Amino acid sequence: MADRYLRFTGTAPGRFLTRRLGLPQPAPLLRWSPEHPALEGGWVHLRAGRSDLDLEPVLARTGLTAATSGAPAAVVLDASGVRDVDSLAEVHAALHPVVRSVAASGRIVVLGAPLDAADHHQAAAQQALEGFVRSLGKEIGRGRTVNLVRLTDAAAAESTLRFLLSPRSAYVSGQVVAVGEGAQPDTDRDRPLTGRTALVTGAARGIGEAVAETLARDGARVVVLDVPQAEEDAARVAARLGGSALTLDITAADAGERIAAALPDGLDVLVHNAGITRDRRLVNMPAERWSSVLDVNLASVLRTTDALLKEGTLRPGGRIVATASIAGLAGNAGQTNYGASKAGIVGLVRALAPRALAEHGVTVNAVAPGFIETKMTAAVPLFIREAGRRMNSLAQGGLPADVAETTAWLAHPGSGAVNGQVVRVCGQSLLGA
Repeated sequence: MADRYLRFTGTAPGRFLTRRLGLPQPAPLLRWSPEHPALEGGWVHLRAGRSDLDLEPVLARTGLTAATSGAPAAVVLDASGVRDVDSLAEVHAALHPVVRSVAASGRIVVLGAPLDAADHHQAAAQQALEGFVRSLGKEIGRGRTVNLVRLTDAAAAESTLRFLLSPRSAYVSGQVVAVGEGAQPDTDRDRPLTGRTALVTGAARGIGEAVAETLARDGARVVVLDVPQAEEDAARVAARLGGSALTLDITAADAGERIAAALPDGLDVLVHNAGITRDRRLVNMPAERWSSVLDVNLASVLRTTDALLKEGTLRPGGRIVATASIAGLAGNAGQTNYGASKAGIVGLVRALAPRALAEHGVTVNAVAPGFIETKMTAAVPLFIREAGRRMNSLAQGGLPADVAETTAWLAHPGSGAVNGQVVRVCGQSLLGA
């Protein structure tokens, strides 16, 4: 559904009126397209504290060049060497002179270090970076985003920096991503999933369809999974993407075994996207509404993941990406069932990620969408819909493509050092952590 308010604020009368009334002034976001695959401008590399990170080679592979003049499209601040309160002053000193000059739809990425449990001064200073980044994201405006990446190895963070310093991350802001260590495989930059098989549940429409489309764009052979009632739509999407369709009830006890049987050659990317809502306040919620949401959104994810790992269907180097939600992080009235199911996904990711990597060579992460423009949100009453759109730092709803691009980054062969992360795709919602 068209965001008429966003269009209105893009006009001269709209800018004047909203400024006078103190209303939100969302900026059109620069998203990835074949015509605009990169940000428009160069990067600036700044430092705070003493760091050993070798960033220049990695930044040179992001698709941007070092800025020599004009408004930079991206600013990368290496604050991994910040170890005490005094060195936090260097963060202010580095960004204060340049933050106003960052181009519209530009990016600021702050690089931090893991918290040192043996040094509470370093831990305090590094934790301070989270509050700094999230606060800056809420004030910077003009479609610009601010994120924090915790790392020890710059090379292992290449896929993450390429994502965050690109139009693909247009609706990702105020996030903290931890990147471990790991080698970067040699992949086709434009089609990194070439030769890999991806299965997306609930892919016949909406966000699932956008995820399948993006993974196919990146070279994957996509299996479009949905319920038997959506067989025609699933077949249509699969045919368009050059993939295949698989229809089954994901809540069936043998769903995992049936998926494994349909993929005898194995699977590289598993995207748990299927989900339902059955909204009602708890006092009015019958048991069936509770159980159906928990079964589809959480129990089926647990069962199929366990089965596919046990069967060895997910090959080493594989990726599992599950769909959580802002409702699972911040809660939402009338959605105790949905919020519980999506919070359960977060628990699954955090507990399974280290074990799945150690035992199977597979990473486990989640995306947590906020207000995304879909047929479901288009049916929400007008004033509630408008509130949902504006209650984030970018003051607008996201698109299914925003969730899909984030999923594609987590599915990237070079994202093996990203594990156990829950990344909100919400324009930095004003609700939740």
